[in-house]
Amino acid sequence: MSDKYRIDSHKLIFHPARVASWFEARNDPERAKKIYPIYVEISPVGFCNHRCTFCALDFMEYQNRRLDPASLKERLSEMSKLGVKSVMFAGEGEPTLYKELPEMIEHCAEVSIDTSLTTNMVPFNEKSSEIFVKNCKWIKVSINGGTAKNYAEIHRTNERDFDRVVENMKRCVAIKREKNYKCTLGAQLLLVSDNYDTVVELASLSKEIGLDYLVIKPYSQHPSSHTSKYKDIDYSKYIFLQDELKKFNGEGFNVVFRINTMNKLIEHEARYKKCNSVPFFWAYIMSDGSLYGCSAFLSDERFNYGNIHEKTFREIWEGEKRIKNIEYVQNGLCIENCRVNCRMDEINRYLWELVNPSEHVNFI
Repeated sequence: MSDKYRIDSHKLIFHPARVASWFEARNDPERAKKIYPIYVEISPVGFCNHRCTFCALDFMEYQNRRLDPASLKERLSEMSKLGVKSVMFAGEGEPTLYKELPEMIEHCAEVSIDTSLTTNMVPFNEKSSEIFVKNCKWIKVSINGGTAKNYAEIHRTNERDFDRVVENMKRCVAIKREKNYKCTLGAQLLLVSDNYDTVVELASLSKEIGLDYLVIKPYSQHPSSHTSKYKDIDYSKYIFLQDELKKFNGEGFNVVFRINTMNKLIEHEARYKKCNSVPFFWAYIMSDGSLYGCSAFLSDERFNYGNIHEKTFREIWEGEKRIKNIEYVQNGLCIENCRVNCRMDEINRYLWELVNPSEHVNFI
């Protein structure tokens, strides 16, 4: 199975109790406000060492701001008690530039929150690599070119960073094997017209290094992005890569070519009519401490519920601003203005079908 982690699908089906709670409470604001997210994405810093040509969050301007470590640690402990099961450190900036990140990931392990890391991996060092591989459930490296030259052009950085990332990936694989850690190590390339011809080289390199997988992902235009260079990319031109990449599958390595997501862009498939995942199943904490219900609306105050530096997670999540947002998302939000193939797209398709079942569903 080339996508055993369901990267091109969704995993909400493994949380039936939370889905049932949402289903019963979704039209009752007092009950709905107590449905806590399963997953939270956290951006510990607003700055980044790269300026990728496709950066969705370039409109945040890479600000020099960071989460207060004491507040974050306190909120993480609270989130665990409230039912949050996982945290991905990623966001507006490069998360590993947050010097307290190793400490935060160790803390998450102590309070039983699963952690993951999406990173360009350039800032990794020997000490942080050990902590990350030991404690994270998975680490995904954003590496968007199969050669140093192409990588530098896309990431808008020095070619030396490519070599540094390769060495860091090798180190993480060695640590995992030597210590028998369970962390899944993968890489991801966002497929665009400027790097498609280096994808096969990257797949070969990823397998040689010893990674568990390589994801080939399509571009999705963020409504607020400054960049629109790849807005009208035609993925029908690149489907041929799927067959070329299959030859690398095996010996513990798989290429996850996100054909399902690409086909939705190619075929302009009709979507659900309402977003049911927001603001229930996930949340986003910005580098300034603001807690949002959706990363597609980071600059929209209607999706900003409060700040973790000022209030507890419970106070924010059950507060008036989120309750108003529940009403707005259900009755005022036009999803035609939403990001196509957003992070919750597959989950929304699943939830829409639950609420609007087709005929004969009882004939299982």
